[in-house]
Amino acid sequence: MSKKVVWIAFAAAFLCTTQGQAQSLSDLLNLDKISKVVSTVTGLSTSDNITGSWNYTGSAVEFKSDDLLKKAGGAVAASTVESKVDAQLTKVGIKPGQMNFTFNADSTFTSTVGARNMSGTYTYDKSTRKVQLTYAYLLNISANVNCTSSTMELLFESDKLLKILAFLSSKSSNTSIKAIGTLANGYDGMLIGFDMKKQ
Repeated sequence: MSKKVVWIAFAAAFLCTTQGQAQSLSDLLNLDKISKVVSTVTGLSTSDNITGSWNYTGSAVEFKSDDLLKKAGGAVAASTVESKVDAQLTKVGIKPGQMNFTFNADSTFTSTVGARNMSGTYTYDKSTRKVQLTYAYLLNISANVNCTSSTMELLFESDKLLKILAFLSSKSSNTSIKAIGTLANGYDGMLIGFDMKKQ
């Protein structure tokens, strides 16, 4: 989803132009309008419901800047970063199909990596699309959420991603975690995380 931001923005511009509606760039990049365009173009719509079980399918990258030119450059960079992050995550034992998050309606969750199960509680703020994860009082971390009815991205600030990777991975001292940190520091305003599909 994050890789398609530029395409969606251009699709939104095209749709708005063909419908004869003049809108500013800030209106075009408005989350609600993008959601409507995504729904129109792809048939998918954003969702505020994160409950359910979600399987990891690969890494996700998103740039926080609303500057269209930066996002255009970011979309190209995102593909490169995602492939590098995927390779490093595989080295620390986080592979597609081998990690999942289950968010229950009672505000509890479980994350599974391989044979390791870790649980905790969460709070989700629909207005900011942020989830706060608390692992048995050992780790408290927040993530941005991009969610549809069938896909979800959990996106972290780079330092928070490193903390959760060290916690989830049995290979917490692995140099691959440090490599992801170095990679993240090379891009200003970038969020990195997990791309997931609902079971």
